[in-house]
Amino acid sequence: MNESKQEKKRIICTTVLVETSPQAMPLGAACIASALKAEPSLADFSVELIDFSREDGEFVSALDSGGEKGAAAMIAEKLAARAPSAVCFSVYVWNHSILDCVASELKRLVPSVFCIAGGPEVTASPRAFRSFDFTVAGPGEVAVPELCAALFSGASSVPLPCDVAIPGVLFRGGENPSSDAPVVRATPCRPEATPSPYLDGTLDPARYGGALWELARGCPFKCSYCYESKGEKKISYFPMERLEKEIELFARKKIAQVFVLDPTYNASKERALRMLRIIEKKAPGMFFYFEARAEFIDRELARAFARIPCCIQFGLQSANPAVLKNVHRTLDKKLFARNISFLNDEGVTFGFDLIYGLPGDTIGGFLNSIDFALSLYPNNLELFCLSVLPGTNLFDDAPGFGMEWDKNPPYHVTRTPTFSESDIAAASRISRATNIFYTQGRAVPWFNSVLRALREKPSAFLSAFADFLDARESGNGGDVQYSSEEIESMQKEFVLARLRSSRLERLCPVASDLISMHGALGRCTADGTESTFATNYHPDDVMSEYGTDLAFFAKNAGRQRCRVRVFSSQNGADWKTV
Repeated sequence: MNESKQEKKRIICTTVLVETSPQAMPLGAACIASALKAEPSLADFSVELIDFSREDGEFVSALDSGGEKGAAAMIAEKLAARAPSAVCFSVYVWNHSILDCVASELKRLVPSVFCIAGGPEVTASPRAFRSFDFTVAGPGEVAVPELCAALFSGASSVPLPCDVAIPGVLFRGGENPSSDAPVVRATPCRPEATPSPYLDGTLDPARYGGALWELARGCPFKCSYCYESKGEKKISYFPMERLEKEIELFARKKIAQVFVLDPTYNASKERALRMLRIIEKKAPGMFFYFEARAEFIDRELARAFARIPCCIQFGLQSANPAVLKNVHRTLDKKLFARNISFLNDEGVTFGFDLIYGLPGDTIGGFLNSIDFALSLYPNNLELFCLSVLPGTNLFDDAPGFGMEWDKNPPYHVTRTPTFSESDIAAASRISRATNIFYTQGRAVPWFNSVLRALREKPSAFLSAFADFLDARESGNGGDVQYSSEEIESMQKEFVLARLRSSRLERLCPVASDLISMHGALGRCTADGTESTFATNYHPDDVMSEYGTDLAFFAKNAGRQRCRVRVFSSQNGADWKTV
């Protein structure tokens, strides 16, 4: 027989990434692709994962020449060229608008294609997505394969419109797009029966320079601003056997960093410790990022974290328990500070998140939260404007709080009865100043030493730095991006001016040396950059424990001008005089 082999029908899973990085890799779309590959009734289909990044040259070029519609047309043309029978879109806050345009254009180019949308944005408002043939509310690993199996069963596709009785699946958003009736969510996947997109080859972490890693799904807490607020309030863990195989794969791929997606990594102390032991054994040189709850940190966990290269992020959100109560969170400040001290004692890298615009909060309360957070020596402090996300409890509660917010992504709050528009703008300025000076500037080793000498609160100091930035950037327009060296130069200029205005000129030489030494060591640790520079004191003295007390050091240390070389060694960043 000379019949040519018929090409397989094709299902594409796609998304638009906010950036090209391991934090933005298409894990959600990849999970759906893996589930489709594992569906026996779809064995004759080719399943592909295709992602697009907003940082790709072709995307940027299309965006520059034709705006978002131009970029959407470019994506639709590429998808259409693959002649798909169905395209599954993974929709998030950052790609909601463009993927809506892509679906419309793709249907114009390939009228027969089924466009299926899922993801957090769709789960929140499944009836709002009218450009897609089907929407899936909730996890898609069960619902999407069932839907595709129904659509492509038999000799011909199911005609539209059709009644697909699959939990969580709606045809074109449902018959009544304005209905407030609750949508039944899709059947959750059983972790032990869910294929791994890493182990089946769907997703190559080496391509993205790292991995997003799911150890579990769900959250036992109900923070009202989070999508999980309407979840099942429980955690479903992936089997340890699967996780060990994945970490072994990451090690073979020699990837540098892994971002653990669990919102509360240490919800189970026993499991957290077990995973840390596995990581220490199988991937000792890999850097891990965790999200955890400070309430569950103790000395044993702190010591376990200290044995691997890692950073832990804690969602403090506010230092005001009354404000947190409005969003179904709690805070015991003494317990929080005590448990964080365990991490400082063990030398563990960690950071905090704060949110401004929370119901009941004020600009003064936000500044107090900054002061509390920075008093605990975090390596980074991430500050965010509150997003009133559709599909969350906060979205339902916000009108009762008198909140106003942007109804388009990213749904930022614009004002509340206690946080005016001007307060939001002020918080945004201080947030940017904090990010530049403290987080990007790697200021944690010396920041509180300088503030103690100035007898100044962190929020007042950073508010003044925001004014400094405004004056410096006047007429430049937009947010200016700075290199590490430029930030160090600004830190010196601002700190020394602040000391002089407080009649503390005698502290300027040691403050300058602290900023120089830690800036050079930070760059060397981060990317191997070596540098040579002048100091006013011997670097061994500056980096001793006495260097943390500027007044004591300036009074007692002997001046010794040096040329210092910071370089990479087998033990990390080091220095010597030259």
